[in-house]
Amino acid sequence: MGIVIMVGQVLLGLSLLIILHELGHFLAARAFGIKVEKFYLFFDAWGVKLFKFNYKGCEYGIGWLPLGGYVKIAGMIDESMDTEQMKGEPQPWEFRSKPAWQRLIVMLGGIIVNVIVGILVFWMLTFKYGSSDVDNTQLYGVKPGIIGTKVGIQEGDKILAVNGKKANLFYQDLMTSEVLMGDAVLTVERAGQTLDIRLPKDILNDVSDHKRNELVQPMFKMLPVTLIEKNSRAEKMGLAVGDSIVSINGKAVQKLDDFKAEVEASKHKEITLDVIRNGNTVALKAPADSSSMIGFANIPFVQKQYGFMESLPIGAGRAFGVITDNIKGFGKIFKGEVRADKALSGPIGIAEMFGTEVDWFRFWNLVGMLSMALAFMNILPIPALDGGHVIFLLVEMIQGKPLSDKFLERAQMVGFFIIVALMIFVFGNDIFKLTK
Repeated sequence: MGIVIMVGQVLLGLSLLIILHELGHFLAARAFGIKVEKFYLFFDAWGVKLFKFNYKGCEYGIGWLPLGGYVKIAGMIDESMDTEQMKGEPQPWEFRSKPAWQRLIVMLGGIIVNVIVGILVFWMLTFKYGSSDVDNTQLYGVKPGIIGTKVGIQEGDKILAVNGKKANLFYQDLMTSEVLMGDAVLTVERAGQTLDIRLPKDILNDVSDHKRNELVQPMFKMLPVTLIEKNSRAEKMGLAVGDSIVSINGKAVQKLDDFKAEVEASKHKEITLDVIRNGNTVALKAPADSSSMIGFANIPFVQKQYGFMESLPIGAGRAFGVITDNIKGFGKIFKGEVRADKALSGPIGIAEMFGTEVDWFRFWNLVGMLSMALAFMNILPIPALDGGHVIFLLVEMIQGKPLSDKFLERAQMVGFFIIVALMIFVFGNDIFKLTK
């Protein structure tokens, strides 16, 4: 059932983004009086269609090949490679008959819609959920994972700053693309001394193999209790909000991990806690239980809600941050600092990010990220992508005449083979990762 949910989320998210992207081209074309002959979700390769209908001279449908979608615009050399239409005289309703600036807007229409959708999604998520993070300044320190140990981070280190900027929040300031992309300098406090640790340029390869949690995990102090769960062992033993736990079963504890380990070791046994309450030490006893949980919270969360318009610039910043991260990532691939097979993922990798359970925050967060990623990918100057058409139109505007149909046909074929090769690579890479 989990696989079905995963696949369903991927199809829903990608289908939504594909339709909206193609709708951008469709609406722009219609606005300039250009005829749109087809509007398809997925490709109807070799004429095979799962569903179709005609409305006002345009064929709408769903193809069988789930590798994207397309709108077929009259008088344009596109992925359909329909060159017969181009042999006739240009008609007023055709793409090729319109001024270059109008054709440029049509080609940018899908990208513009993807950007708008990405900003809108992150805006609404920020407004509804606000922000939640861990106060890095209140941690006992960090616990390194496989990657953290490799770069020289030690258990108990306190990460004070990243590239000279204070790391007040664990995820927003520390676990960021600035760090995970590599070459960042972490200022660390260790045993009362301050030192700098420079992360390697190729750390993204390790992040791809082990995930970002294997850099560092937060180590929580035994801070005062902030929440008691109803009907929990904590409530039954009389633990109260504001209590500071100083020992469990006679053992002094400063770290939450040590406390959890002792609770786990005391399953089916009575537990004794010593707490500081209003300046006095109070002894509490929890009855024996098979659970490894007590039922309280004392993690230093920093939560903030934002107003409707206040959320807009924050959401927009998150949206454009996706494009910035993609640019940095591709830059590292071209420089040879990061391996392409580590950095790039296809549909299978995307499906794993959605997960086997429905979490609407995660779902919409991924939809927002994918929308911005699609905008970035489509603006790349590859023939057959929107960015390739944009480059050719800009050349036409500069030189004052269009490029030849023969050149555009050949460029379209080259672009098509590049895209197919890229798809084969990412699919194969995803499958290889699954079999490792």
